[in-house]
Amino acid sequence: MTAVPKEASLRAAVMTMSDMGARGERADTSGDRIVEFLPTIGAELVERALIADEREQIKAQLIRFADELKVDLVITTGGTGISPRDVTPDATAAVVDYQVPGIAEAMRVYSVQKTPFGMLSRQVVGVRGRTLIVNLPGSPKGVAECLEVLQPVLGHAVLMLRGFPSDHVPPS
Repeated sequence: MTAVPKEASLRAAVMTMSDMGARGERADTSGDRIVEFLPTIGAELVERALIADEREQIKAQLIRFADELKVDLVITTGGTGISPRDVTPDATAAVVDYQVPGIAEAMRVYSVQKTPFGMLSRQVVGVRGRTLIVNLPGSPKGVAECLEVLQPVLGHAVLMLRGFPSDHVPPS
């Protein structure tokens, strides 16, 4: 994993999309997994949000994290499937400047090795300004699996977005 230099600590936000969670009917265990993961990549949690699966709310929160709070990384969980209420990928695609499909593809490839339902995930990864936005599935197991895939590249991705020089040596 590319370590983020101390002087360039990584600032992160975590956002969960869950109608039941937003109503207080379900614990946000997937968000908890992401929060527990952040220190492993040298990230500081700036803010955490739990909102309903509403496209406009999701877009507004992603824009606020990137444009106002200027976090380096937003990791979302939930709303990446194919049900009519799963709008996170669409909201994310609407606010990013460009997508980073290789990360999303790598997560799906890994997930499909664990369960055939992994191919139903529509997560999007993209960049808004200098903020990397990563959609993860809503299940704690799916989150943990995708975080395994992300861990080796997140520090490097943030450094690239900040314009730090890089030798592009993959993690060993």
